[in-house]
Amino acid sequence: MGSSQGSAQSSGTSQGADDGMTSCNTGVHHCSFPMYVVKVSDFLEMEGVPEPHQVLRRKGLLHEWNPQMFVIFVSHQWLGAGSPDPSGQQMTVLRHALQSWIDGSMKVDIDLMRTFGDQSYSTTSYERVATGYLFLDWFAIPQLTERADGVNDDATVSDTARAVQSIPAYVESCDMFVALVPDLVHSDTGLQCNYSTWLSRGWCRAELWCRLLSNRADTRVVLIFSDREALYIMPMDWQRSLISDGLFTVESDRTVVMKLGDRALRSKIEHLDRWGPLTDYRFHLAQEPRLLGQQQGGFSLQGFLRHFNFPSLHDAVKHESGMTGLLCAIVAGDGDIVETLVKNGADVNARVSGLGHLGYSDSLTLLMVAAYNAQDSKMLSTLILSQADPNIACVSESGSLVTASWLASHPGHVQVLLEKKADFSASPPLTGAVGVSTASTVKAFLQARCDPGTVSPTGFGPMYSVSFFGRGNPDAPAIL
Repeated sequence: MGSSQGSAQSSGTSQGADDGMTSCNTGVHHCSFPMYVVKVSDFLEMEGVPEPHQVLRRKGLLHEWNPQMFVIFVSHQWLGAGSPDPSGQQMTVLRHALQSWIDGSMKVDIDLMRTFGDQSYSTTSYERVATGYLFLDWFAIPQLTERADGVNDDATVSDTARAVQSIPAYVESCDMFVALVPDLVHSDTGLQCNYSTWLSRGWCRAELWCRLLSNRADTRVVLIFSDREALYIMPMDWQRSLISDGLFTVESDRTVVMKLGDRALRSKIEHLDRWGPLTDYRFHLAQEPRLLGQQQGGFSLQGFLRHFNFPSLHDAVKHESGMTGLLCAIVAGDGDIVETLVKNGADVNARVSGLGHLGYSDSLTLLMVAAYNAQDSKMLSTLILSQADPNIACVSESGSLVTASWLASHPGHVQVLLEKKADFSASPPLTGAVGVSTASTVKAFLQARCDPGTVSPTGFGPMYSVSFFGRGNPDAPAIL
């Protein structure tokens, strides 16, 4: 919801949203205003600029959510200050995409690069789209810019605030989550709006977190880039998009929305602690401090074992599929525990497995994970001083040789790898860095005399990488 309307902290008194009307209270987040949706079939008949909540309500096109409905939540960035889609272009893309799913002419692509080798993705329920419903903020939420005759201002403000505050609950109630991110121009600023800018918005990040951290069986996110292209989101895109760093039109929303993310993550961890799988529980638990902006590390050995549910030190140091002790320590940012585990026999050059659905493909080394997970430079130094080999390679799904240098997340990584004699010629690191890292990191590689014209034997080079992976990277234009 990249909107300038309806702060989460608006106040007022409304007679329209009592407990009897808020049937979407079925999950972690509180729902304080009814969830209104539009039939997909009705939406496909619409044309031009989307009409707001009050107009659709007068026309009888809004329906209150019930659990029997198949609902698609549409997250999008607004393209105007007073209207989400002043030219109607965004909605046209959505209509064409929905119609293409219904008639079978388009499917959500599941390619190896985008799913990082995870083959657990099942088919999207295209057959349910035709009879389904849409949640779109402009349709569902009473807007301050559109008033019906006789509507009390205070009631309108309150209903808007209640609905905005209920968005996380709406996300939880939906069966499918779509991010509508075509490459279009903002009508007021003239700036380009796309996947990268959508991903930069604080509210859009909150919606994304609430979907991916929900306790539903299917938490996939579909990205609609155009009426002909839709892909599943890459796991690292959300893990690097902290709510605390997001852009907010109403700055006072930041603290409120951060609390929503906190609640979603803690609920996910509690659910995984109770129901498993253990690998996912440990992963989210280790990620928690970084995702919530808290201090990392500082465990005693016994505290670490208890925190991550390792019965003994032996269990923490042995190599197995999933989140091993070393992986937990690395992702949690605790270098002291890394050193302790290595001294007690943990294999610092072990390759990971069983983490594809979390964004880490099989055969990555622990050093690669530390770099890709954006750990600080000290963690990379700790691993290399513990005999992690920076030149061990794995083969990516594209057939390219990948080393830790490929996955460097910031300039400090480049400096450490240079100091520790990483071989940048064995596998040209710019091919990886331009797609997943910052402009300053790419600059550091260039200063280290890495050649941007070098390509792999498969023909996969930096220019291809930045165009493929860089869609969610705000630094992509600067890198190019």
